[in-house]
Amino acid sequence: MKPQYMNNTNGKPQFVVLPIEEFKRLTAIDDDLLFQDIPYQADQTDNETIPNEVVNIMLDQDISLLAAWRVYRGLSQYEVADRIGLTQSSISQAEKKGSEPQQKTCERLASVYNCKPEQLIL
Repeated sequence: MKPQYMNNTNGKPQFVVLPIEEFKRLTAIDDDLLFQDIPYQADQTDNETIPNEVVNIMLDQDISLLAAWRVYRGLSQYEVADRIGLTQSSISQAEKKGSEPQQKTCERLASVYNCKPEQLIL
């Protein structure tokens, strides 16, 4: 059977009429595929959260989590560097996407951003 199309007001196909058996076949959902267990291992950071505002900054400006925290606190890279005794270029490097700053750096940044070091790591 050839499918029958139903067009919108602009004449473009919007719906299709097909035999019920074909519809059932196309929409059949295998519960075994839909609901699968995902391996998960709990750790000490399970109760850490990141403020929604920080996440929004990160996504809206397409920047790293560290940079989003700095923007959220209204600081420049120079101000952060001065407060923790590093150079501006060190802060810039730490804020690059994919960068993995040392734990000590995260601890220093957390003290400036008034958060926990675990909140600076995705």
